[in-house]
Amino acid sequence: MSDPDRSKTRLEGHAFWVVSPSHGEIHSTTLREPAPGEVLVEALRSGISRGTESLVFRGRVPASQWQAMRCPFQEGDFPGPVKYGYASVGRVAAGPAHLLGRRVFCLHPHQDRYIVPVDAVTPVPDAVPDARAVLAANMETAINGLWDASPRLGDRIAVVGAGVVGGLVAALAARVPGASVELIDTHPARADLAARLGCRFAQPADASPDADLVIHASGHPEGLTTALRIAGFEATVLEMSWYGDRPVSVPLGEAFHAKRLNLRSSQVGSVATSQRARWTCQRRLALALDLLADPVFDHFLTGESRFEHLPHTLPRLVEYPGAELCHVIDYH
Repeated sequence: MSDPDRSKTRLEGHAFWVVSPSHGEIHSTTLREPAPGEVLVEALRSGISRGTESLVFRGRVPASQWQAMRCPFQEGDFPGPVKYGYASVGRVAAGPAHLLGRRVFCLHPHQDRYIVPVDAVTPVPDAVPDARAVLAANMETAINGLWDASPRLGDRIAVVGAGVVGGLVAALAARVPGASVELIDTHPARADLAARLGCRFAQPADASPDADLVIHASGHPEGLTTALRIAGFEATVLEMSWYGDRPVSVPLGEAFHAKRLNLRSSQVGSVATSQRARWTCQRRLALALDLLADPVFDHFLTGESRFEHLPHTLPRLVEYPGAELCHVIDYH
């Protein structure tokens, strides 16, 4: 049962807005009381999805994708002012009795208090700490990517790009029996992450050739070039990067046809075709949270700062994209 007195005293919230390209501000917002079938969530942590949020922050979402790239509970429109984000962990302060006081994950922008429908939140398992739970949206993307890639027992798998999504994909791929996974990145410091995830590490020039499956998640066209170069005969190259409005030159000459490569795309907005008949997005998100019970994923949490500092934090992360993996926002 809801606590009406408590909910009435917590009707002001604060949210981060991209007010113009490369400029963000925190604005206050007045919240109505939650209606039946809704919950009031008080944020504990949120995570910055650097790839997509960097493009949004810089105003680089192409006009053709403005509708497709809208996130749940987004306010405003691209290029701005817009309230964007999708990795919030909070505690239910008002709502149905079975959720009251529970920690939940919600695909919601960076905001300290918000009201959403009950079916928009997913309980966080007790074994998953608040900060690690913000990885759920990225883990969903990794799950969908593996479903699209369809790795097989014993495959030689290469993952190009050791960011959050690439690292999570590599971690999941390394759990396929008999699979050998090489995580490829231009930053030598990512070798430690690869080792902790059970993968080999290589820089692009030293990447092993003839991979059975290559997954590209670096966000850079040069990474896709590497992916095509190291793919073996009739291998699949799965493209998980999104480039916003940047044109991308892809080397489809050279050995692309001779090796009969299969170049596929993957995007989390729809459940992978192989699973779509039986899986919902909510079931997929619950799986992502369950997988995050493994403490190994704490190695993706490389920075933390206060919510009120976000207008200064996000420009720094955009300017130095290789400095961190997942940066966590603290609302305490």
